[in-house]
Amino acid sequence: MLTLEVQKRDSAGANATELRRAGSIPAVVYGAHHEATSIAVPAAAFDKVLREAGEATVVSLTGLGATLPTLIHEIDLDPLTSRPRHIDFYAVTKGEKVEVAIPLEFVGTSAAVEAGANLVKVLHEIEIKADPMNLPHTIEVDLGTLAALGDQIRASDLALPKGVELKTEPEEVVVLVQAVAEEKAEVAADVSSIEVEKKGKEEAVEETSAA
Repeated sequence: MLTLEVQKRDSAGANATELRRAGSIPAVVYGAHHEATSIAVPAAAFDKVLREAGEATVVSLTGLGATLPTLIHEIDLDPLTSRPRHIDFYAVTKGEKVEVAIPLEFVGTSAAVEAGANLVKVLHEIEIKADPMNLPHTIEVDLGTLAALGDQIRASDLALPKGVELKTEPEEVVVLVQAVAEEKAEVAADVSSIEVEKKGKEEAVEETSAA
């Protein structure tokens, strides 16, 4: 389990801009059994945790008394720099299931795609419900089952770990293979009509000269 050391902050402390200048990110942690608490998170440490965990792995927060298991619930990104400017952590309780979005990992090779078909990835994550301590980091999608045009993999076809419940609509298409759209053939120029038109113009010029 990953650990992230944070600091509690209050309204009388440094404001959000000052925190960011000091290398920290303003954040809040809350949950069904945890009162909302404002905290400051070291930016460098959070970046490392995010790379390793993503948003579907339990991250233990220290510095608030007892170690607090949480999920990264929401990250507000700066529209100009794409850097996190605020984070929401959700405090979880062992044994109480949570609903989260888990990223999909596409593995294997489709015979249909190797033969020239297009691979269309419709979903890149699915919603599941599970004990937060047993959340999978990713869910694999085996592309090897896509052998012919029109083949699909639906959410219900995915192999989920024991104790993990699918919350995405079972019939939702995850990925499919389809034929490559044919390019419209360019309309060939009618050479004979061009020649006839040219001949007509030449005859008109000759008549004008004779007159």
